[in-house]
Amino acid sequence: MTIEPVSWGVLGVANIAVKKVIPAMLRSELSRVDAIASRTPGKARDAARQFGIPRAHDSYEALLADPSIEAVYIPLPNHLHLEWTIAAARAGKHVLCEKPLALTSHDAQQMIDACEQAGVKLMEAFMYRLHPLWQATVNAVSTGQIGELRAVQTVFSYYNDDPTNIRNISATGGGALYDVGCYAVNLARMLFAAEPTAVHAAIRRDGRSGTDIMTSALLDFDGRHATFICSTQLEPSQRVELLGTTGRLVIEIPFNIPPDQPTRLDHIAGGNPPVAPHIDSEHIPTTDPYTTQADAFSQAIRLDQPVPIQPTDAVANLAVIEQLFAAT
Repeated sequence: MTIEPVSWGVLGVANIAVKKVIPAMLRSELSRVDAIASRTPGKARDAARQFGIPRAHDSYEALLADPSIEAVYIPLPNHLHLEWTIAAARAGKHVLCEKPLALTSHDAQQMIDACEQAGVKLMEAFMYRLHPLWQATVNAVSTGQIGELRAVQTVFSYYNDDPTNIRNISATGGGALYDVGCYAVNLARMLFAAEPTAVHAAIRRDGRSGTDIMTSALLDFDGRHATFICSTQLEPSQRVELLGTTGRLVIEIPFNIPPDQPTRLDHIAGGNPPVAPHIDSEHIPTTDPYTTQADAFSQAIRLDQPVPIQPTDAVANLAVIEQLFAAT
């Protein structure tokens, strides 16, 4: 069955849009980027020329008024997600919005309500979940390949102490927990297929901005534990390890999965640990997670199917983040 590509518009020229998402969408068979907008004069036109996008708008309102645009991708700073998702819904556009969907669970629910009332689809852009690497991981857990999953350990960090960077401004939703810790919360909830029954956290804040620059957390799922460290001021690192009763899984490059090279899932069990454990490696073919995300959302639009990551998941994820902030 041939599916007509969905006509997309992009609200903003954020780095993630121009460096990752737009190039990936241009490789999608089900998506067509037809418009881009920026509130900074000239930036939309520059991006349109760079990517061969037909139309550039000097305001978000102008793009939302474009009758040919069916869906919008929102890569704006976190504090703007609520306003522009609701505006897009009222304009009749489907919305793919960057994570975290909002700053609070209440705001996320407002966004869901607005999209439901307008009859449009909404999805939070947790692209990693749609990649074959994580589909293989979830399958390994659900089929008991490591016995009963009892612990998830995650590290996600990078170093950025620029006070003018959007990730380091409290008022715009900056900080480690919103920016990268949300992944750790999301994957734990996904893997345990449950919500935590208790949360504990320790937070180190920046003395200038007040944003959390290092957050360590324990999520208790009725005796199953997810622990993580996220930071905006540590050596760049990503690691996820799943520990079960008969084995463990180590996910190579779990979140910023490269679009141009294969990755790997290591299943470790038996052997002579820790010196010489037995390792079976599953090699995952090269897949751009952002192309996969665009394809999945566009297909849901064309076939009028549910989006693969329900927006209610974003409400639950933010509820846990709120509990973590309150726990310190």
